[in-house]
Amino acid sequence: MAMTGLRLIPVLALGLSVAGCTGFSYISKTYVSLTPQVVTIGCNDPYEVYDQRQQRRMLIVSNALREVAGCGIGDRYAGRDPAATRTERFRLAARTYLDETVREDCRITGETIFTDLQTEFAYTCAGPVEPRGTRVPRLPGRHDVGVR
Repeated sequence: MAMTGLRLIPVLALGLSVAGCTGFSYISKTYVSLTPQVVTIGCNDPYEVYDQRQQRRMLIVSNALREVAGCGIGDRYAGRDPAATRTERFRLAARTYLDETVREDCRITGETIFTDLQTEFAYTCAGPVEPRGTRVPRLPGRHDVGVR
């Protein structure tokens, strides 16, 4: 019985690595061509948002340093470990983004956590999907997002 368990370890490791590659492949295919926007919550805590408006999905991306150190994050998260508030903060960033891009009527319908730094949200809106090329509200913010 112990020998059978040892034989499964490489199979499980391969399965987990393939699952990670699948997530990376999906993110690359779905979001690579989009320009990120930056939404801030809490104590000017920025999150990059890649909005796939045609599919009504958005990828929220956090910064690794912020996830380790946090930033006070205001009274709402005071004294709590950033890992413990992660889900709440990502959801707040997604909601804030929809509100700030004049889509208050939209609601979040699903959530997929890819990594501690990347979560995708599915959303639905009352209005129709805009045709490609439609000028849509964009957030004022940093133009050079990402770590250099």
